[in-house]
Amino acid sequence: MSTNAAEMSWDDIKALFLETDRKFQETERMIKELGRQIGGLGDKFGYFAEGMALPSMERLLQKRFHMTNVSARHRVRLGSREQEYDVLAWANGKVNQAVVVEFKSRVKREAIAQLIEQVQRLPELVLVLSGKTRIGILAGIDWDAGVMEEAQAAGLYTATIHDDLFELTTPKGFEPQRWQ
Repeated sequence: MSTNAAEMSWDDIKALFLETDRKFQETERMIKELGRQIGGLGDKFGYFAEGMALPSMERLLQKRFHMTNVSARHRVRLGSREQEYDVLAWANGKVNQAVVVEFKSRVKREAIAQLIEQVQRLPELVLVLSGKTRIGILAGIDWDAGVMEEAQAAGLYTATIHDDLFELTTPKGFEPQRWQ
C-alpha cells in the first residue's frame, strides 16, 4: 500500500479505514476492561475501610446506642428486592431501636439519600425490625465539602475516623431523625 494519499486506490483506503476501525474497537474494549478493574479496586478499598472501621463502630454502637446485635455486611433478600447494609444493629426491650450504618471511604452528597432510603425501607425488608425506631449513621474517611453538615441537617448522625477509631462528629445536643 502506498503512503501517498494521491496514489492510494479505493481498496487501499478501505483497508486503512477497516484497520483503523479494528484498532479503535480494540482500544475501546481495553478501556472498558480497565474501568471494570478500577471499579473493582474501589470496591476492595471500600471493604478494606469497612473492615478497619468495624471494631470501633461496633464498640460505638454498643456503648453509645446500647445495641445488642451488630451485623456487618448484612444482606437481605425478600422476593425480587435485595439490600446490603454495611452495618445493621438493633436492640430489643427498653431500647427497641435499629441503627443503619453506611460506610464510605469518600463521602459524597448522594450518600445522604442512599442512607435515608435504607433506613426508610428497613422494615419492608427486615420484617422483625419493623416495630423499632430507626436512625442512620453516615460514616466516612474523606468527606466532600459541606456533606457532613447536610447529613446532620437531614437528621443523620455522622462519624469519621481518628487514630483508627470512628467517632461521632455530630454536635453536642444533636437530635437525630427517628423513623418509626
